[in-house]
Amino acid sequence: MSRDPSAGNRARATLSEVASMADVSVSTVSKVLNGRGGVSEETRARIEALLQDHQYNRRATKRTVAPLLEVLVYEIDSPFGSEILAGIEQVARRRRIGMVLTAATERHLPEPSWVEDVIERQPLGVILVACVLPPEDKQRLRSRNIPLVMVDPAGAPAPDVPSIGSADWTGGYLATRHLLDLGHRRIGIITGPPDMLASTARLSGYRAALETAGVPIEPDLIRPGEFHHRDGLVEGRALLSLPDRPTAIFASSDLYALGVYEAARSCGIAIPADLSVVGYDDLRIARWAGPPLTTIRVPLAAMAEQAFHLVMRLADEPELTFSRIDIDTSLVVRESSAPPARP
Repeated sequence: MSRDPSAGNRARATLSEVASMADVSVSTVSKVLNGRGGVSEETRARIEALLQDHQYNRRATKRTVAPLLEVLVYEIDSPFGSEILAGIEQVARRRRIGMVLTAATERHLPEPSWVEDVIERQPLGVILVACVLPPEDKQRLRSRNIPLVMVDPAGAPAPDVPSIGSADWTGGYLATRHLLDLGHRRIGIITGPPDMLASTARLSGYRAALETAGVPIEPDLIRPGEFHHRDGLVEGRALLSLPDRPTAIFASSDLYALGVYEAARSCGIAIPADLSVVGYDDLRIARWAGPPLTTIRVPLAAMAEQAFHLVMRLADEPELTFSRIDIDTSLVVRESSAPPARP
């Protein structure tokens, strides 16, 4: 965390002063402020740079409505997204701050008109859940002093945007180490998208645990997915159909694990007598599964609360800089894991 010592002394320009410095009309600056068209990209970039450099903050002088927080989330109806949103809403409600919720596209991106709507609403800040934001949208938010925080960002986390995540490498290691300690040696894994840090970190933890135990890494036991239930079913069946099938599967999300449960039932394989399963996230559904799921607990409520407090602090102190905050994960042992059956 660092502070620009000159930031607190820099004068905040008025709208007319920004227009004069950019050599444009006040109405042109207003169009840029409100995210409207009719301004060339070169002129827009020049105005936005001036707005950011001079900390023009329209919200400080024109807010007449209740304070709002913008939340953009990938897969609102997923259990993971729902639990994060519930955590953000709970802490926002205590502060009497409203929440505007928007769904991202299948590519984890906002709709093209989203940033214009955000600028029009003038929120206190923006939280992205499992999403990415185009660089031009980030710049437009910055030029209006609208802080941005990411929760479990899709892709590699941008170094210029604070992000909240979990200790995914540790989680992957703990899950695999648990199965190794039970005596399993053929351990399959269903991974997430290769462009997501959470996916690659969990896979890296899995590999490290096997290597530490002297167990060879077998490519046939590593299956890809997109963190959807169907991937757990399809890839679970693929693993269980191998001539020398695994005796355990690390499903790197609880939704995968429930898909593996279904795949095992369809193959007549009992859990945990014939197959041990470990999930990831510790969603509420994990304890209701049959049998209750051994999983890696991710403190989703704590991640949501951290994101809220960070975006509020950045709204008050825009000169502060943060990088990534990782919250510890832990193993929760339930009834889906057991020593392998004897041949």
